[in-house]
Amino acid sequence: MSTKSEWERANQAYLSAALQWLRVRLAQASPATVASAAPVVASTAPSWWRRGAGIAPAVAPTTPAAIPDDGAVAAARAAMASAEESTPPPALRLLADACGLSTFERQTLLLCAALEIDSGFAAACARAQGDLAKPHPTFALALALLEEPSWEALAPERPLRALRLIEIAPSGSQALIAAPLRIDERVAAFLKGLNYLDERLATLCSPIEELAAPASDALPLAQQAVVDAFEHGVRSGASLLHLHGASARERLALAGSLAQRLGLGALTLPADVLPARGVELDAFIQLWRRESLLLPLLLVVELADGETAPDAVCARVQRLAARIHAPVVVSAQDALGSLPPETLVGEARRASAGEQRAAWQHALVALGDDAEALAARMAGQFDLDFATIAATAEHALAEGDRTALAARLWSACTQRARPALRQLARRIEPRADWDALVLPAHEKEQLRRIAEQVRQRGRVYDDYGFRARSHRGLGITALFCGESGTGKTLAAEVLAGELGLALYRIDLSAVVDKYIGETEKNLRRVFDATEDGGAILFFDEADALFGKRSEVRDSHDRYANIEINYLLQRMEAFTGLAILATNMKHALDVAFMRRLRFVVNFPFPGAAERRAIWASAFPAATPRDGIDLDQLARINLSGGSIQNVAMNAAFLAAEGGAPVDMPHLLDAVRMEMRKLERSTHGARAPATAPRAVQ
Repeated sequence: MSTKSEWERANQAYLSAALQWLRVRLAQASPATVASAAPVVASTAPSWWRRGAGIAPAVAPTTPAAIPDDGAVAAARAAMASAEESTPPPALRLLADACGLSTFERQTLLLCAALEIDSGFAAACARAQGDLAKPHPTFALALALLEEPSWEALAPERPLRALRLIEIAPSGSQALIAAPLRIDERVAAFLKGLNYLDERLATLCSPIEELAAPASDALPLAQQAVVDAFEHGVRSGASLLHLHGASARERLALAGSLAQRLGLGALTLPADVLPARGVELDAFIQLWRRESLLLPLLLVVELADGETAPDAVCARVQRLAARIHAPVVVSAQDALGSLPPETLVGEARRASAGEQRAAWQHALVALGDDAEALAARMAGQFDLDFATIAATAEHALAEGDRTALAARLWSACTQRARPALRQLARRIEPRADWDALVLPAHEKEQLRRIAEQVRQRGRVYDDYGFRARSHRGLGITALFCGESGTGKTLAAEVLAGELGLALYRIDLSAVVDKYIGETEKNLRRVFDATEDGGAILFFDEADALFGKRSEVRDSHDRYANIEINYLLQRMEAFTGLAILATNMKHALDVAFMRRLRFVVNFPFPGAAERRAIWASAFPAATPRDGIDLDQLARINLSGGSIQNVAMNAAFLAAEGGAPVDMPHLLDAVRMEMRKLERSTHGARAPATAPRAVQ
């Protein structure tokens, strides 16, 4: 038998033969005294029997029916056995073999299924039990009617109850053997040839789609090794697997590849929806154990990136794995220490830079000789998984215009950090260029060196072998020191514009949390979001976050130091660009200074620098008249204050309908001085006519 439709016809033929055997057995077991009876009113039947619209009430026959002899029963039994010999076997045989049902348990399940297939069996059950108020199967009926009866089938640990193949609905003080039996809806569908995930689990779990589960040979080498080890472990009897590292998407792909190797379907379950209460967890375990036999399945319990599993979650997962007799993968960013020692642990390491370069080159093969250089540039800046590389390249190539392909690829990769940072940082759109940055030559040269290192790190780290020596210290970090308004944020903008990367100013009020442990979680989110290399982190007023580690005087001091130590470790391994800005360099921990590759001082601008800042303070479209740059340069203001004065003067001029001139500027200077609580002595009106500079 080669097609699904052929199997469905054979399965239907088997069900027809099996139900005919049941009819004969029920008719043979019916009390001979029941020749006619009052109608079986539909309202006496349970609601699950009366599910079809327009079904007339079942009425007992008004004329006696001949009781089948043993020959009729044997013939029906032989026909059922013959229909069972199909290849593949019918669904009831498959289920019985998978769940370990005895002959009696299997026939009991068939008896319960009969009412879901043919409503006429309700009246037959009532007649067989001599009670028209019992239009349903019971264990008592099964024990009297079916082959190889066994009281053991009633035990809670036997499959009928342990796997929730049937439901028992006793009422009041009714004995177990007299309670109505009903087949589970999911099991009834399976017997009819429909194999789908129980809806009670489908609402909690999500399938790992085929695209998210690549063949294991399409994974990075380190991840292929994990799949090999996990496959060997499962085939050797391991049931609890722990996968950590990389991103949730990569762990999902690895788990999907493992499921393919094992010939299993794969479903993910968020850890926070795994039932916590004992009764609910037991019900989940029963359902999953049954589903793992019928489908079968690999369960992946997924902890969200940046979260730590409470011991209670690990305990529930351990209980789950021990009872479902099927493999369970616990996926988390960090290794979990509360799982049992027998847990098989694997780390999902991200593809190496060389593997990513090869993946980019393969994805861009349509470019011919140009693919290698572009692949090297992309792999040198971004740290992406294979699926993201392939999807990004495919989308960019599909747009057709090859001249702007590199720009489209770059833009797509820089977009990846935005959603994860939205609540913790503010994106700054780079608008300034090098000409807008007024700094001494040495400091400006240091900024250019930072940009050069970001551009060339792929070549130095990979081609020159530095990454192979150590994974620590590969992050490019810079400290911008200087008073407020001296150009630190402007310099970060210039670097972001030069490198084509997104710039995020970290909102310290959102990162630093008063609750113990929350700051570390927020920091993790910030760094994880930029590990792909598509953004620059700009920590303004970093001394508030990266302050000196304190002596431990209470629990808050201890946890504050833990957060700082965590931060030090992340900076040491950070693969992106982190810029820290402070106006109190002396407040920073010495340990931070050792880990900073660049320290750029932003001095308060002198007269020459102030004159240059004033010269570029106004856009070309701003009307001006008689501005004396030399006089303005003598006013002791920072670059940020000069920008404030320029804008305020423009508003004063616009209100008067005149060009910006010195009176407007000097009024704006006095406003700025008062805001800064400084003397306005340097903002006096000129004694002689100024030299006009446009």
